[in-house]
Amino acid sequence: MTATKTNERPGTRAVLHHEGVSASKVRAVLGLIRGLDVRTADEVLRYSERGAAVIVRKLLASAVANAAANDSLDSEELYVATAYADEAKTLRRFRPRARGRAARIRKRSCHVTIIVARMSEAELTRRRAKDAIRPGSRAARVAAQQATDTRRRRRRSRQAETTTHDHDDHDHDGHDHDGHDHDEPDQDTAAPEETDAEAPLSQEETASSSEGASGHARDEAEEAVSDGPQEADSEETAEKNEPKAKTGEEEA
Repeated sequence: MTATKTNERPGTRAVLHHEGVSASKVRAVLGLIRGLDVRTADEVLRYSERGAAVIVRKLLASAVANAAANDSLDSEELYVATAYADEAKTLRRFRPRARGRAARIRKRSCHVTIIVARMSEAELTRRRAKDAIRPGSRAARVAAQQATDTRRRRRRSRQAETTTHDHDDHDHDGHDHDGHDHDEPDQDTAAPEETDAEAPLSQEETASSSEGASGHARDEAEEAVSDGPQEADSEETAEKNEPKAKTGEEEA
C-alpha cells in the first residue's frame, strides 16, 4: 500500500518560492515545529536563534490566515500537519584564487511549504480540558468571562421581571398617572380615618346630647325670669326719682 505523499497531505497550505536560503538550514527549523499546534509553534519560532526561523514564522502566519479566510477554520484548533523544504535553483559564482585558479560559489535557494490542519475531536477535547484547569490560560479567561456575562444576564432579567410585575399591579385607570406621586400614601388608605372621624352618633349619644341641650335651655329661661322683676323695679325707682330732682331745681 502506497503511503500519502508529503505534498499531498490534506489541509491548508502556504508556499514560499525561491527563498535565498539553503534547504538544509530551513529543514532544521521546520523540524522544531512539525506536529505542534500553531500557538506553540509560533512561540518556538519566536525565541529560536536560527536565521531561518524568521522566514518560517512569517510563512506559518500566512498558512493560518489562509485556513481562517478560505476554509473558515478556527486558528486555535489548527496544528502543523507537515512542513518541508525543497531545493530550488542554485546560482553558480566563482571566487578568484591563487595562481590563476577559481573557486566555485553556490548560492542556493529553496521552496518552503507549511500545511496546517484541524486537530481531531479527541485531541481538541483533551486540550480544552487541560487548558480549563490551567490558571491564566486563555480558555480559563474565556470561561470566567462567559460565567460573568451569564450572571449579568440573569440579574438583568430578574430586575426586568420585578419591574414588569410592579407595573402590572399598578392601577392606571383610577387616577392621573402624570400627576401622581408614588411616594405619597394613597387616598384610599387615608379614607377610612376620615370616615371613622365623621361616623354618625349612636342612639344613646344622640339622646344624651338632646337632654343636655334641653337642660341648658331651661337654665337660660329661669335666669331670664329671675332677672325680669329686678329690671322692672329699677326702672320704677328711676321714674320716681326724676320728679323729685325737677322739684328741687325749681325751688332753687
